[in-house]
Amino acid sequence: MFEKEVYVARRKALVERLRDEKGIILFLGNVDAPAQYRDNCYKWRQDSNWLYFFGIDEPRFAATIDLESGDEVIYADDFSLDDIIWMGQMPSVKSLAEAAGVHKTAAYDALPGALKGRKVHFLPVSRYYNASYLSSLLGLNPSAVFSAGKKGCAAASEALVKAVVSLRLVKEDREIALIDQACNLGYEMHTVARRGIRPGRVEQEIVGEMEGVTLGKGWGTSFATILTQHGEIFHCHSHECIIEPGKLMVIDAGAESNVHYASDFTRTYPTGGRYTAEQRDIYNTVHECNELAFSLIRPGVAYRDVHLAVAGHMLENLKSLGLVRGDVADMVDEGIAGLFMPHGLGHNMGLDVHDMEDLGEDLVGYDDDQSRSLQLGLGSLRMARRLVPGNVITDEPGIYFIPSLIAEWKREGTDKGFVNYTRLEEYLDFGGIRLEDDVLVTADGARRLGDKRLPIAADEVEAAMSNS
Repeated sequence: MFEKEVYVARRKALVERLRDEKGIILFLGNVDAPAQYRDNCYKWRQDSNWLYFFGIDEPRFAATIDLESGDEVIYADDFSLDDIIWMGQMPSVKSLAEAAGVHKTAAYDALPGALKGRKVHFLPVSRYYNASYLSSLLGLNPSAVFSAGKKGCAAASEALVKAVVSLRLVKEDREIALIDQACNLGYEMHTVARRGIRPGRVEQEIVGEMEGVTLGKGWGTSFATILTQHGEIFHCHSHECIIEPGKLMVIDAGAESNVHYASDFTRTYPTGGRYTAEQRDIYNTVHECNELAFSLIRPGVAYRDVHLAVAGHMLENLKSLGLVRGDVADMVDEGIAGLFMPHGLGHNMGLDVHDMEDLGEDLVGYDDDQSRSLQLGLGSLRMARRLVPGNVITDEPGIYFIPSLIAEWKREGTDKGFVNYTRLEEYLDFGGIRLEDDVLVTADGARRLGDKRLPIAADEVEAAMSNS
């Protein structure tokens, strides 16, 4: 936990943003979730919004903030003797509450009475057991409180969501320092992985080695590790393949620190240590897109515009390779880049690797005067906002050759004549390339997070692999 003054100040800022609202704010921390039976639980992870405003990293805590009286109450139960026998002595609820700057406590079961007859402001919940409990508290269908997609959920308080987003989007210096630490740990993970890439090894061996790094020094991975020779599959979590020479291996992985701040990096390695000429052409394009994005990141720039600039540069290079034809600006307008990069350029990052997206992607990643595109690729952009100092975002362009998508576009004429399928079909077994860095928006530009940058230029990668 930070000093209690940090949490007091955050809650004060939250209430100030809700000064025109009446009622009571409800925060639910997570509870233990059984994996098979009650005493065998999934690895514990606290709710990120709870961590931000209260910092208590223990299960079965809740809190209310009365917008009219200003009263703050934490609801939890002290350990019983039976709990202590099995789990050991724990700090009292009162002492934990005081560490968060809250002076009133009550039993967990007193929460329903505190809400009775009050307008309740709550955030979408991302755990099914919290959805079940919250819906029973408020007499709502569980689907009305569960986080779902781009819009969050139907019954959550939009005013509360927007207030929380406005605070968490701008990282405090103390948070940036912790994200730097998580990035340093991510650097170690990827370095171990790169050194382990050799034809004949099983992918799972590499995954075990790199995840061991963050388990030994942090909470664990910030998301399920992506390591695959099928880079055209964005979220490939299957690692049973034997490493083959001449392939490209995409590794998208990050660390979560012991205080739950995240990192997220992607690199694409030649499994035999050197890129082929064809691979290098595409790789250099993705690298140029990564560098271009970074050069454009600064306060006041909409990240949507950075995405579009990257799309234009990508298409210009693909045109030079004969894969597309026509005016590049027209291709950008028609969304042709989505055939090659069906995802957005990046996302927010912090206490969650996709920070706050459980609150609703559009509310987190879009300004009020922005609307999400329906185009493939641009429509998947999670962060479109005008950037401000303190934003932490990822810069992750990619180029992918997805046979089923290519076949559908060709069949449906989606490309409007811009795609040279004769040339493109030579790449059907290519796979994909993605490169990703974590970036802080500063007062006058941007900096990459972490003390060291993973090798990224093609020559740097090959040199690093030859020295492994």
